[in-house]
Amino acid sequence: MAKRTDSDVTNATGGEQSGKKGIFKRRNKEGKADKKPGRMKQMRDVFQMTRRNDPSVVWLMLLAFLGITAVGLLIGLLIGNWITALIIALPLGLLAAMFILSRRAERAAFSQLDGQPGAAGAALSTLRRGWITEEQPAAVDPRSQDAVFRAIGRPGVVLVSEGPPHRVKRLIEGERKRLRRILPNVSIHVVQTGDAEGQVPLSKVSKRIQKLDKELTKQEVQQVNKRISSLGNRLPIPKGVDPFKARPDRKAARGR
Repeated sequence: MAKRTDSDVTNATGGEQSGKKGIFKRRNKEGKADKKPGRMKQMRDVFQMTRRNDPSVVWLMLLAFLGITAVGLLIGLLIGNWITALIIALPLGLLAAMFILSRRAERAAFSQLDGQPGAAGAALSTLRRGWITEEQPAAVDPRSQDAVFRAIGRPGVVLVSEGPPHRVKRLIEGERKRLRRILPNVSIHVVQTGDAEGQVPLSKVSKRIQKLDKELTKQEVQQVNKRISSLGNRLPIPKGVDPFKARPDRKAARGR
């Protein structure tokens, strides 16, 4: 049997080490590829999406930035220290432009959601802290795709409907009666989304709910949530399944 020389051992060890380095390099490359997009890329995507739906956002942002910068520069010239005033005015102008972008981006996002199933649930997701919401609707009609979503907060329980008023009324009343059985002393508010008379546009749903008078404490909100959770979900829908793709079991209805 031939003996392994030192050079053979060195070559083998070097080959193993180079192979390991190659594996580590590939892993590093894959790790970099799996990283989430940076903040600048996210801002660019938001800006492009907003500009497609609202072309005037560019001019509004530019006007806000230049207007605040000009005012700051003018004040600096009057007090004889325009450099300091300009240093202060530039970030303020940028902040104003970003504020306009965020507001217009929210409008653009809601305009894309308008008319799509689940839009009311997306509107509830913009509520501030202190509210308990669910991704799944509290009640849904699989045929018409009308739905009622629920939010629990200090004003009580808020039912947000999605669909024509004359058609979704049955779902709202059914959910209201169901809640009254276990929450007789808790206020139940109804907000209907849409553009018809008496309805609230998606972009204003959050503001409308935030204006409701507070009646419960934080501890009472948790108690209300526990009572509602004890009822369970009436919808025969596994978690993670799109509720709007559910269909009634016709064989079960016929007794088969």
